[in-house]
Amino acid sequence: MSSIRSLIPLLLTAGILLGGNGLQSTLIALRGAQEGFSASTIGLIGTAYFGGFLLGCIFISRMMKAVGHVRAFAALAAIAASATLTLVLVIDPFMWSAIRFTTGFCFAGLFTVMESWLNSGASNNDRARVLAIYRIIDIGSVTGAQFMIPVFGAGGFTIFAIMSIMITLSLVPVSLADRSNPVPPEDVKLDLKRAWRISPLGSIGCIFVGVTNSAFRTLSPIYAEQIGMSVTDVVTFVSVGIIGGALIQYPLGHLSDLWDRRRILLLTTTGALASALMLVFLAGESTLANFALVFVFGSFAMPLYSLSAAHANDRAEKGEFVLVNAALMLFYSLGAIVGPFAASLFMEKFGPHSLFAFCAVVYFLFVVVIFYRMGARSPVPASHRSRFFALLRTSPIFARFAGRSTNGNGSDAV
Repeated sequence: MSSIRSLIPLLLTAGILLGGNGLQSTLIALRGAQEGFSASTIGLIGTAYFGGFLLGCIFISRMMKAVGHVRAFAALAAIAASATLTLVLVIDPFMWSAIRFTTGFCFAGLFTVMESWLNSGASNNDRARVLAIYRIIDIGSVTGAQFMIPVFGAGGFTIFAIMSIMITLSLVPVSLADRSNPVPPEDVKLDLKRAWRISPLGSIGCIFVGVTNSAFRTLSPIYAEQIGMSVTDVVTFVSVGIIGGALIQYPLGHLSDLWDRRRILLLTTTGALASALMLVFLAGESTLANFALVFVFGSFAMPLYSLSAAHANDRAEKGEFVLVNAALMLFYSLGAIVGPFAASLFMEKFGPHSLFAFCAVVYFLFVVVIFYRMGARSPVPASHRSRFFALLRTSPIFARFAGRSTNGNGSDAV
């Protein structure tokens, strides 16, 4: 418990950052729509964010080695807070794209610094509890922060000032923590070819999930707003989808530990496909129907990343947990760059419900790939199957953080 106590400032920082980042994603979509931005423009802004996030994941370790955790965190937080205020000072789609690219880079760096620090500070005995607390903070802060939008409104200066304040306040726990600056971590080896050879299905799955999850996260507020929901209903719609994924992924993960994981991946993808089609053809403009169906959609769509990663780890050799999962997060990010803009083009041409039609097409392609891979390769023997582990897509360092608790072969991976 002593190591957990010393990490409370970092966990507090995590809550502030995760909440601020989640709030910004929804607000950008709503405010952009109010300013007359088209769906494709908002999709391009979302693509810019994930492009910056990808570069941040690749290059932040160099900054940490050059100046240390605290200085790197302070610089990135200052840039992110300033960029957030600039959003409301200069309302222009090209400027917003550049700003979101910058904030994507900054948030990738901030999460990398924070998770590296947590990785260094948590003892092996307390690591599982720290990870559980971190996940609770993630879901609680991301969903809770959304409801600041109906309280303060998407228009005007106030909500942007609040976001900037949140990012700035994240510096306080880090600056006042009684822990010395840890040694910067070694670079996470990014071997995309090796990860692909280990598990083509896991790699393709992470790309496809990146496409759909980023499209949902960026454009679901636009979908909800265009079918006539109030601002409160919009943020509830987004939050219900996220909560559905958080609640259901562990039962699905447990089943995947017991059976051929590809069968559970097929079942889950089929569920995501079916629920996406129900949102297209059955939900209509009913608020309650949309809430119910997006909960089902999130329940199947959100766990697909962790299920794909678990399947890849079943195929990995001992000690490759960090390498594989860092590569899978990069695959996810590549898909996430494509998803928002591609889905937004569908929405502009065919209307708001085509967001979920787009997702359904991607899930159908993934179902085809799963069937093909099931015929091309024998299942992993039960004795070699790893324990399911829910992975956050915040930074490549999270794989190292989680790896010291458990890896694909049940041993330390760091």
